[in-house]
Amino acid sequence: MMRIRVRRPGRLAYAMLLVGAAMARAGEMPAVEGPMPLWPDGPPGVAKDDKRTLPTLTLYRPDPDKATGAAIVICPGGGYGGLADHEGKPIAEWARGLGLTAVVLKYRLGPAFRHPAMLEDAARAIRTVRSHAEDWKIDPKRVAVLGFSAGGHLASTIATHFDAGRPDSPDPVERLSSRPDRAILVYPVIAMATPYGHAGSKKNLLGDNPPADLVASLSNELQVTRDTPPTFMAHTDQDTAVPPENALLFALALRKARVPLELHIFEQGRHGLGLGPKEMPFSEWPGLCARWLDAQGFLKPAK
Repeated sequence: MMRIRVRRPGRLAYAMLLVGAAMARAGEMPAVEGPMPLWPDGPPGVAKDDKRTLPTLTLYRPDPDKATGAAIVICPGGGYGGLADHEGKPIAEWARGLGLTAVVLKYRLGPAFRHPAMLEDAARAIRTVRSHAEDWKIDPKRVAVLGFSAGGHLASTIATHFDAGRPDSPDPVERLSSRPDRAILVYPVIAMATPYGHAGSKKNLLGDNPPADLVASLSNELQVTRDTPPTFMAHTDQDTAVPPENALLFALALRKARVPLELHIFEQGRHGLGLGPKEMPFSEWPGLCARWLDAQGFLKPAK
């Protein structure tokens, strides 16, 4: 005779079940949700069942007693050919610790996709956050974008190539603005049309031998206007993969357009440090950025 043994859940699992049930009774939402598709029916021109990587958002909610009502879209780096894990979840956890609603964008990558797919994903992400203003309890006028390396290029691209939305679109999300209200760029690729640009990012974004005018259009220090959002930047002097001239040229363009900015260039540090090792001065950028966000009104609850 075969015996069937039913195992009871362990203490930890049982406790988690009780917590989940309590949250459900209280009507609270989980701290992390997703990944959720950026386009429910797939992005433009791409079938929903396409086997290539499709864009998603992962939502990180702040604790209700800390929530400020502001939000931030996070673009990890990876040379437009991958996505760096340490520039995604840890950054979102830092942001939600400040009281921000954070979403990590998993955008389309080369060589399977080329521009403007990545820009479409960034624009859609910001519109999507605004579309959830009521249920995510956020202020649609306080949505920032944060990007690292090639993700910094994507963040600087949406900060200079945004639009006001299409009022006649049948998709209510597409009717909303894609302009971020603030931009945070950490060791960003920016100056694609100069010797300081990152060759690998350029190839994955635009392919081999792209037209010069296309490269210039995505060399974002050339695209700054008075409407570019106020920007915080952090870089290192020792970065040889993406030289600090990328941030410097963008800062000069912001100055010329009279856009408020804050720039920190740390002496030490290789490329791709994320939040930074605690023993390095570069690890101070998150605190400096938090102070800047506070001064920008992002860490105070909306009145």
